[in-house]
Amino acid sequence: GGHTTEILRLLSCLSESYCPRHYVLADSDKMSEAKIHSFEQKRAETFSSSQFTLDRIPRSREVRQSWTTSVVTTLYSILYSLPLIYKLKPDLILCNGPGTCVPVCISAFLLGLLSMKRATIVYVESICRVETLSLSGKILYYFSDYFIVQWPALKEKYPKSVYLGRIV
Repeated sequence: GGHTTEILRLLSCLSESYCPRHYVLADSDKMSEAKIHSFEQKRAETFSSSQFTLDRIPRSREVRQSWTTSVVTTLYSILYSLPLIYKLKPDLILCNGPGTCVPVCISAFLLGLLSMKRATIVYVESICRVETLSLSGKILYYFSDYFIVQWPALKEKYPKSVYLGRIV
């Protein structure tokens, strides 16, 4: 959906040194997989050494899922993400808001606390978030190394954030 489109726009600006790229999707997300394959196919035309993987984790929260049950499903997703993040050992996690990014970032944060592997977490709040943060943003504001917003009103409310203007 929209999050995938935004993140692929960001990735299109990165050099070929950001390779391999590991995409983590919710297990029920079919639309994003097709967009990623299309994006990577076009990228391979420019950068011949382009490498990427797709991994799936359980969705942490469904649309309209109750807050109580979403805590349980998010914990399950974190437990599923921990071995994946340990295996991938990313240097950088770039994410932009779908609920799937929360378990991935928390897993990376926990592995960093345990001195297993420290990943830099960069969270980019969606451009549609003008006055308030998304739920993912509210959570990852405390776990991210860089928290980027695309509207000055958000920078005023969240002093840790970085305002760069519209970047997608």
